[in-house]
Amino acid sequence: MTWQKLIEDLGAEQADIELGGGTDSIERQHKKGRLTARERIARLLDPKSFWQEIGLWAGWEMYSEWGGTKSASVVCGLGIVSGRTVMIIANDATIKAGAFFPMTCKKVLRAQRIAMHCRVPLVYLVDSAGVFLPLQDEIFPDEDDFGRIFRNNAVISAMGIPQLAAIMGNCVAGGGYLPVLCDKLVMTEGSGLYLAGPALVKSAIGQEVTSEDLGGASMHAAISGTIDFKEADDDAAIDRLRALIDLLPEDHTARQFRCDKAVEPTEDAASIYEKIPLDPQSRYDVRDLISFLVDADSFLEYKSEYGQTIVCGYAKIGGHHVGIVANQRTVVKSAKEGMQFGGVIYHDSADKEARFIMDCNQTWTPIIFLQDVMGFMVGRDSEQDGIIRAGAKVVNAISNSRVPKITVITGGSYGAGNYAMCGKAFDPRFIFAWPNARYAVMGGKQAAKVILDINIAALQRTGQEPEAEEMEILREKVQSAYDTSTEIRYAAGRLWVDGIINPADTRSILINSLKIVTRHADDEPFRTGVLQV
Repeated sequence: MTWQKLIEDLGAEQADIELGGGTDSIERQHKKGRLTARERIARLLDPKSFWQEIGLWAGWEMYSEWGGTKSASVVCGLGIVSGRTVMIIANDATIKAGAFFPMTCKKVLRAQRIAMHCRVPLVYLVDSAGVFLPLQDEIFPDEDDFGRIFRNNAVISAMGIPQLAAIMGNCVAGGGYLPVLCDKLVMTEGSGLYLAGPALVKSAIGQEVTSEDLGGASMHAAISGTIDFKEADDDAAIDRLRALIDLLPEDHTARQFRCDKAVEPTEDAASIYEKIPLDPQSRYDVRDLISFLVDADSFLEYKSEYGQTIVCGYAKIGGHHVGIVANQRTVVKSAKEGMQFGGVIYHDSADKEARFIMDCNQTWTPIIFLQDVMGFMVGRDSEQDGIIRAGAKVVNAISNSRVPKITVITGGSYGAGNYAMCGKAFDPRFIFAWPNARYAVMGGKQAAKVILDINIAALQRTGQEPEAEEMEILREKVQSAYDTSTEIRYAAGRLWVDGIINPADTRSILINSLKIVTRHADDEPFRTGVLQV
């Protein structure tokens, strides 16, 4: 496998996902006089502006017993509309009529969370049949399920973050609360907004009523007063949204963050595939990777001779001042410890990282984590050196960090190393992964051996002694299953990462992300919990 082949294969699969429910479903949507979710987004965005999608791979190879749901039947992402940065959440009616699956809820919640943290206005393009009923028990009741979306609508409104909604098709049952909880509400003719449709109303109370009388745009515009603007079709609704968004305050950067004039990097993005190996087991100097990402001559390494398996430093990316924390992938030599393996976190590198993170918080410097980590060093010497204490310090510093954090997984993301390098559990504003990335508690070979040993021991306790051939079949089965679950599309399908990105696009994606995460600074002093020293 080569970088080119991997990226081509991924691109082909991505194109299939972007097709939504397929050409027949798209044609049915067009026959209703409606655009698809992606067509709506394309017309809403300013021409030639950026589009940073969130959760494209959500639902990947999930719900196969129900025919699957590409991209979790909703398109989410950040873009520029009327000169303003907005988060767009658009139901894809070509996939199961835009119904909400469990991953649909989680994807919408992730988009809302990003918007809340970064104070980005939200635009909802609503066209959904509501909850996918066969899975209602996994969608309806919990704190990170359907109801949380509406709770967030109310909280976002109270925070003063603008929310606009356009009903451009179905909007039924509990889903009706989402647009009505927004600040401004647009609705197209032929769409429907009601808690219960005509069939359910007849079943429940015996009343016969048309869809238009029950919840059509004319009724809500003239009688219930629920909507603010009635529009003829999708194009008119999009024009109305653009005009309303034009009324919003202009984008700004919080005064705490610094951004200078951008300077091009010393390395051309296209040559990144020549210098950075595809195989995560290969060695390379992470400074080579950094040179592709940062403005020329801006990287200032911190404690370069100490704790060398993690490289820390100050830099500029597109003019934005940042701190960088990156796993070193070469073997290094410590003045005290001797040889240290690349990709492994030792007690000295953990100590350095924790102090660097705290310093970035003192100076309001956003932190970029470049994650390619095998985990923490184990063994008697490491334990006696206080590896757990040092790791806990890192976790404490990351957890209490007040500055924005962005994580890019460029290779392995294993075990507690995932935590120490700001994995999903530690609230990075964005988390991206390269196509070769792996995500697991430990490597496939190590995991297969551990699981195999456990299975053999269990058989031996029952008096059975497995044959060598049986053991090999079992080992291959275990490793195959484990390798599937560590593949990055598996992680992206479950929203453990926001997106799978091409290495050559990393700098541009970081620049767009930094523009978004520096919009707002929490007015809180930096503090940590009790640190073991």
